[in-house]
Amino acid sequence: MDTQIKEVEEVVEQTFEVKRYEIKHPASAYQFPTDARIHDVQFDDEFVNLALMDGRSLSIPLWWIPSLHNATPEAREMYAINRSRTMLLWDPDKCAINDELRVMDYLGAV
Repeated sequence: MDTQIKEVEEVVEQTFEVKRYEIKHPASAYQFPTDARIHDVQFDDEFVNLALMDGRSLSIPLWWIPSLHNATPEAREMYAINRSRTMLLWDPDKCAINDELRVMDYLGAV
C-alpha cells in the first residue's frame, strides 16, 4: 500500500510543478474591516452611499428601499444617524419618510 502511495506522489510531482513565492507582507500588515459604523452619508439619483468608519464604502440602490426611492431628494436628506451610528432614521414628523436603514442589513449574510 505504501508503495502505491509513493508511486502516486511521484506521478503528481512529475505532472505538476510546485512554485513557491516569497510573501512580501506579513498578515499583521493588512487591515481587515472591523467597524461598520456610519461615518458619512450621501445620496445621488440612484444610490444612498455610506462611508463606514473602517474605510469601506457601501452603495445601496434606492429602488431597494421604496420609501427612499419614491421620496424627494430633500426628504431623503432629512435623516438622523442613531447613537451607535449603525442606522439611518427618518422621522415622519419631520419629513414624508417613515423608515430606517440598518447597515448590517446590507453588508451581506452574517
